[in-house]
Amino acid sequence: MAAAVSRDDELVVKSPSDNRSYRLLRLANGLCALLIHDPEIYADGGPAPKPNEDVDMDDGDDEEDGDEDDDEDDEEYSDEEGEDDDDEEGEEDEDGSEPKRKKDKGSSEPVIKKAAAAVCVGMGSFADPPKAQGLAHFLEHMLFMGSSVFPDENEYDSYLSKHGGSSNAFTETEYTCYHFEVNREYLKGALDRFSQFFVSPLVKAEAMDREILAVDSEFNQVLQSDSCRLYQLQSHTCSQGHPLNRFTWGNKKSLSNAMGSGINLREEILQMYMSNYHGGMMKLVIIGGEPLDTLEAWTIELFSEVKAGPLLEISPKSDMPFWKSGKLYKLEAVRDVHSLFLSWTLPCLHKEYMKKPEDYLAHLLGHEGKGSLLYFLKAKGWASTLSAGVGTGGTQRSSYAYIFEMSIRLSDSGLKNLFEVITAVYQYINLLKQSEPQEWIFKELQDIGYMEFRFAEEQPPDDYVVDLAENMLFYSEKHIISGEYIYEGWEPELVKHVLSFFHPDNMRVDILSRSFDKQSQAIRCEPWFGSQYIEEDIPPSLIESWRNPVEIDGNFHLPRKNEYIPGDFSLRNASIPKSSNDDNPRCIVDEPFIKLWHKMDITFNVPRANAYFLISVKDGCSSLRNSVLTDLFANLLKDELNEVLYQAYVAKLETSLSVVGSNLELKLYGYNDKLAILLSHILAASQSFSPKMDRFEVIKEDLERAYRNTNMKPMSHSTYLRLQFLRQIFWDVNEKLKVLATLTFSDLAAFVPELLSQLHIEGLCHGNLSGEEAINISKIFQNTLSGQTLSVEARHGERVLCIPHGANFIRSVRVKNDLEENSVVEVLNIFTVIVSCMSNSLLCEMQPL
Repeated sequence: MAAAVSRDDELVVKSPSDNRSYRLLRLANGLCALLIHDPEIYADGGPAPKPNEDVDMDDGDDEEDGDEDDDEDDEEYSDEEGEDDDDEEGEEDEDGSEPKRKKDKGSSEPVIKKAAAAVCVGMGSFADPPKAQGLAHFLEHMLFMGSSVFPDENEYDSYLSKHGGSSNAFTETEYTCYHFEVNREYLKGALDRFSQFFVSPLVKAEAMDREILAVDSEFNQVLQSDSCRLYQLQSHTCSQGHPLNRFTWGNKKSLSNAMGSGINLREEILQMYMSNYHGGMMKLVIIGGEPLDTLEAWTIELFSEVKAGPLLEISPKSDMPFWKSGKLYKLEAVRDVHSLFLSWTLPCLHKEYMKKPEDYLAHLLGHEGKGSLLYFLKAKGWASTLSAGVGTGGTQRSSYAYIFEMSIRLSDSGLKNLFEVITAVYQYINLLKQSEPQEWIFKELQDIGYMEFRFAEEQPPDDYVVDLAENMLFYSEKHIISGEYIYEGWEPELVKHVLSFFHPDNMRVDILSRSFDKQSQAIRCEPWFGSQYIEEDIPPSLIESWRNPVEIDGNFHLPRKNEYIPGDFSLRNASIPKSSNDDNPRCIVDEPFIKLWHKMDITFNVPRANAYFLISVKDGCSSLRNSVLTDLFANLLKDELNEVLYQAYVAKLETSLSVVGSNLELKLYGYNDKLAILLSHILAASQSFSPKMDRFEVIKEDLERAYRNTNMKPMSHSTYLRLQFLRQIFWDVNEKLKVLATLTFSDLAAFVPELLSQLHIEGLCHGNLSGEEAINISKIFQNTLSGQTLSVEARHGERVLCIPHGANFIRSVRVKNDLEENSVVEVLNIFTVIVSCMSNSLLCEMQPL
């Protein structure tokens, strides 16, 4: 067995709150590994396997603990492929709740952590040959199809599934990542099978046709994703010969066409594998409960067989332009949206990760307080949301360039005044160019970054190993963990240099909208998604006016200092015995107007807290009309509070305000130091809130669009159908849309005082808050809100229908988007109710099975 070339247990900087041990290991073949010993994995004293022991058990009882067969068909797309469209979609569950999270089975039992591992290979879709687009993604699939040591193509997935584990992989532009998690005792066996991906994969010819269908199935899942369609349009219209100018997903057509033209795909895959899958291109991360020496012995034993190769060096590439300048691209949207995307290419900033000039500029261009670009656009009635920055995906942060994107959600008026919106963008950019970069702003970002690093929340092992394996490609070994948090070395000249790239000759403009001229003679078709788009020239006079703005609007100015950045990180549980067995919250305030529960954290020992409040209002959901008016009120109130909530969000104190049934749900969560101050500001603004006519029109338009976009995804549509069937009160979104069209500003102005005239609050404070602090929070409600107490009889709880015992029902509904090719079936097993959202089914009545 070969020995390690080097090892270091002290080099990697970790958070002060991190009790795990880290060892950096470099093998003779060039492979670099980060080994992590987590003492909590075997905190119960369970025996760890011996270094050379491949623990296995019977097939029997463990299977239910694992995920279902989580094979390569379930691969997640990387950020560059835009698989996750949730941020753009902006949809919550239909009851207004947050997206569901996985819960630990059997909460009364102690949580037993799993072991995990990941390998990042420094090659991705940019390496695809033009004659076989999607080849890197296809190679990723084929590595799951067995190895010389484990020839059964289901061996790896079967082993993981049998032992409570799961696996996944994704292909980025310049790297590919493979990862798994497994029950702690089976790490060695999983590593044994996993390592053979990189030693002796079979790449079975007989499995290729089947895996082409798997790749095609993944592509079909995103055919109706607006963000994916936009990404592919940007790739399609990229400069000829640029690595971005390709089809990175791959599908049946691209791969079958390659074979049809005489290309031997298996030989191409093997060539790509042999050229790139060697030790110098690989970063390995393993986390387990075994001692570091044991993890090292396993790594040397299993990964020394990986072929040796030169060390990977990701260095800046050619400055070849990405896109033609002076162009406007209009893309037909699937959903009812008007979204403007402005993109600028910056130099590759991999080596500037400690200074993060792009994040400094993103903080200013994406700010939402007074004086900001968004504040100005909202006042004009042109926009509702704005985000800015360099994304985390491989396309946005490649060795060819960093892509800084600004995304602006436009109103109908904003779409009509599109060029005025862009003019405002360049006025604000010009303000930044004329102002000296501000060190105090950098210092705020630095303080927040260090705070987040110091009190970093522990991620699930599978996510953690993936993040660290990716970090090993781009950060120095010392900063593998801390690199994303660091702000060190204030360099105003570097900020100015990066800002100099924000000019119209270096800008791409994309409009995503349903307001698309389908009769235009200029319509083109993107070949892979089949999406329609129009390419237009931007008038040179406009380009010149953006290059040299005549004036800067007087409403623009830099943001004020952030009052919500915490300074007190002391723990309130210092005097409480850690052995305390009080797991249940206590009711510490029980009055007619407010009831408050409290539980101090004695487990996580971090200066964070959660404060959740259910605010019962008068007749908020007693009728369809009131339900829509309550939605309007909540959205207008959030709009009014946006500056306050945004500043707190930047300081990692987040807020959620939503309508749940007939109640308002207010959540505050994050660092506890300024939580009471934020709550006081929110309630004071709510008490004095009076809707404004101009904002009413904009928010009504936004809500109308949100109603229209509800249920565009089959998965959310099936959940909607289930809730609609079970709930006693459930106002249909299509009916809400009709009512919304009839409502006026006067209707809302008359409704709000009545809605808030009677209230009842029930809340829970949990985390780093003392009982006295929680009681003071209850007093903020009592001293700020003037509403009378809502009677018990008037408080509406959620009620579900009582289904007759043994009843079985099925409901089948056609998907909302006629072009959607995917279907969903959702089964509720308490009593058998089946709801389905099918691409080829007609609307049916509820009927017995």
